[in-house]
Amino acid sequence: MATKHEQILNHIDSLSIGSKISVRGIAKALEVSEGTAYRAIKEAENQGLVSTIERVGTIRIERKKKENIERLTFAEIINIVDGQVLGGREGLYKTLNKFVIGAMKLEAMMRYTEAGSLLIVGNRTNAHELALKEGAAVLITGGFDTEEHVKRLADEKQLPIISTSYDSFTVATMINRAIYDQLIKKEIVLVDDIYTPFENSFYLHPDDPVSRWHDFNEETMHSRYPVIDQHMRVVGMVTSKDVIGKEPTLSIDKVMTKQPMTVQTTTSLANAAHMMVWEGIEIMPVVDAYHKFKGIISRQDVLKALQQLQRQPQVGETIDDLVTSQLQETSDLFEQTIYETRVTPQMTNQLGTLSYGVFTSLVVDAGSRLLHHYKKGDLVVENISIYFIKPVQLDSTLEIKPRVLEVGRKFAKVDVEVFNEKVLVGKAMLMAQLIDR
Repeated sequence: MATKHEQILNHIDSLSIGSKISVRGIAKALEVSEGTAYRAIKEAENQGLVSTIERVGTIRIERKKKENIERLTFAEIINIVDGQVLGGREGLYKTLNKFVIGAMKLEAMMRYTEAGSLLIVGNRTNAHELALKEGAAVLITGGFDTEEHVKRLADEKQLPIISTSYDSFTVATMINRAIYDQLIKKEIVLVDDIYTPFENSFYLHPDDPVSRWHDFNEETMHSRYPVIDQHMRVVGMVTSKDVIGKEPTLSIDKVMTKQPMTVQTTTSLANAAHMMVWEGIEIMPVVDAYHKFKGIISRQDVLKALQQLQRQPQVGETIDDLVTSQLQETSDLFEQTIYETRVTPQMTNQLGTLSYGVFTSLVVDAGSRLLHHYKKGDLVVENISIYFIKPVQLDSTLEIKPRVLEVGRKFAKVDVEVFNEKVLVGKAMLMAQLIDR
């Protein structure tokens, strides 16, 4: 039986794209309290089902697929530029293909303005009107308004016309920044991208006999299966260790491990890998926010995805990418591996010295690179101890000297010293778990 929360989410999901949603309307339609309706709408917003815009309200939007994540909706544009809707509210759920800055003559502007685009322009009413006729939305900069007949045209064509107090250059920068952030999100692999759905998974029920485990084992050669109750909730896990020597007629709930570790579809791949390596788990059940069974994820799936991830073209750079991309590998007279980098403005804090976070990134990256000489594969950092760090100013050149103290099959310990002009400015110890490929 679905909870009230789930019923509201299913109801929101069934609404047509562009529908307006209100707490009061949901509460009345589904006979729930306004508090329950409000919490469910917030959850729908987290899931990308709806978007809430100031002075407009909450509207049902299209949930974005990961491959289309870099395409923004007009609703998102309003939130980015702190805009106000002058007309065409019905089209806020639509996505824009590209944006055009209208800083040219009208005829030239119209050559670039096509259906599905967004024209960013100042106080030029004729441009607003022509863009709408071409099927493009309009973003008016400088806080200007437009004429009533243009607003009516926007409503008729269901194309938003938005006003913002920012200038064109600032608006373009803000939109670019938002697209760039979306690209970084696109690179982050989630469990949702790689798990095996329950339709293709083998699972047991609590009242199944132990003999059913043996049937599955013969068919699939796997030794671990999740146990699912009648509400599709994960209640246990059964492995060969649990069933060995047990009566074939005994029910699964008597032998299963209760409250097993699970991951959600929204869990990142890095997190899932960390849990599986740490706990030595081969297979984990995947659940949704309500703990309902969605499928399974295996250690092989995780390791395969980690390897593919390293071959992906980089489209958006994180701070870590910016910091570590500048590390150059050299060696000293004693053939010890050294990594060199210059302290750039992005790597400093507000005092103009090397940021502590960047220092940690450099230590981890240098240690990881050195370990790759010893052992191919991925690693998960378990512990970093920073013994001391001295201020390092902008434009200094750092020499990072990692030294492997211990390396085993699954564990490594690295000592890292950081020098600036032959003076020791930082020292740290890195401990990591190694994941074999």
